[in-house]
Amino acid sequence: MIYFDDDTVKIGGVILPGIYKSIEVEHEAKIDEQTVEGSSSKPKQATGYDDAKINIELLLIDSETATKEEKLGIIQGLFQAEGQEKPQVHELVSVHTAIRGTRQVVIKKVSSKETNKKEEITVTIELLQYDVMKIKAAASGGGSKSSISAASSVSGLSENYKSYLSSSRGLAPKQDNKTAMSPCQDAQSKRWREQYGRN
Repeated sequence: MIYFDDDTVKIGGVILPGIYKSIEVEHEAKIDEQTVEGSSSKPKQATGYDDAKINIELLLIDSETATKEEKLGIIQGLFQAEGQEKPQVHELVSVHTAIRGTRQVVIKKVSSKETNKKEEITVTIELLQYDVMKIKAAASGGGSKSSISAASSVSGLSENYKSYLSSSRGLAPKQDNKTAMSPCQDAQSKRWREQYGRN
């Protein structure tokens, strides 16, 4: 969760170190321009909205409890902790951003700048609106071997049955003699020969 009040910003339960200077929210519409041959003007078409961007600006200076570099390390740990592979999604609690329609974000970018005076570090944290998209799996007709195999792997079937599903089941057994009669046909032929006395 990211929480804003008048003087501080809290991310994941940690108050950001430094002096909280400003918050800026940017939200743009998507506009496509079409090129028309022989015309200098470009017709425009509104297609939607980009994700909102929120910029937080902080000023880090040395204090009795921590140096500006140590404070920068805290911010870096919130952006990407050791071993973290994906950005974390945060709930955003702020009257300003709620009015702008942004409630979930990820920390997209952290910029830090130090001047030649080296007395302070300016940090800008960019948050990006993050809306989770729900995807429905399409139903497929007629199971392929791969879909059958996938289904069997998640349904807790025995190894023997999984092997059976992935084999060429449903095919007639191969016979060396293609003209051989089936057992049913052989029995009928035998009765016919016995009844009419033919070999």
